[in-house]
Amino acid sequence: MTYELYYWDGMQGRGEFVRLALEDAGADYIDVAREPDRGTKEMIKLMKSTSEPHIPLAPPFLKDGDLIISHVANILFYLGPKLGLAPAGEPLRWFANGLQLTITDFVAEAHDTHHPIAISKYFEEQKPEAEARTSEFLKNRVPKFLGYFERVLQQNPDGSGHVVGNGITYVDLSLFQVMEGLAYAFPKAMKHYAGHYPGLEKLRDKVKVRPNIADYLASPRRAGFNEHCVFRHYPELDIAL
Repeated sequence: MTYELYYWDGMQGRGEFVRLALEDAGADYIDVAREPDRGTKEMIKLMKSTSEPHIPLAPPFLKDGDLIISHVANILFYLGPKLGLAPAGEPLRWFANGLQLTITDFVAEAHDTHHPIAISKYFEEQKPEAEARTSEFLKNRVPKFLGYFERVLQQNPDGSGHVVGNGITYVDLSLFQVMEGLAYAFPKAMKHYAGHYPGLEKLRDKVKVRPNIADYLASPRRAGFNEHCVFRHYPELDIAL
C-alpha cells in the first residue's frame, strides 16, 4: 500500500526526516501537498476534520491506509521496522526512539534561534532576541547535542559506524539532515566545529552517498533549504565562534 506523507509544500522542514527514510528504503509514497489535484488544502481539511477521530494538530503526519500517525519520532518509530531502518530487538528500538526524540528537541532549539519570542512574529520583529538566543545555541547547545550523539556513536558496541545497532537506521538518516541543516544555517560556526565530531562527519558523508539518498538529493523531490524552514540562514545569526 502506498504511504501518504502530509507536509507543507516547498520546504524540507520536519517532514524531511520522514522523506529521507521513505526515500532511502525506496518506499512507495505520495507527498500529498505536491500533488496538483490534492495539495495543501487536503492536508488542512483533514487537520480541521470534525468527523475523523484521530486528527493531527499539525504536519508532518503519515497515512497508512486508515491509520494516521503524527509527529516525526512517532512516524519513524512506526515506519522503521517496516522499511528495514530500525535496529533488531525491542531494547535497541526503544533506544533508537529515545535518540530520535532527542533529535526532535535539538531541531526545536535550532528553529527557536530565529523565532525565540513567537512563531507568529517575523524574524525582523525579534532580531535582538534571536541574536542572543543564537549565540547561546551555537556556543553551548550545539556542542552539548552533537557531543552526545558523537559519544553514542563511538560507544556503539557493534562498532559499525552507525549510531545504534550494526546497520543503517532512521536515526542515522535524521542526523545526516541535522548536520546538513546546521551547515546551511550556521556555516561559520560549523566551520569552527569541523573535526570536533569525526564520527558524525563520517556518518553524514556515508549517508550522502547511499544510492537512493544520492538519487533523491539530486532530484527535484528534494526541496532546497530556504528561509521558510526549520534551518534558516540569516547573516545576522551566522556567528563566528
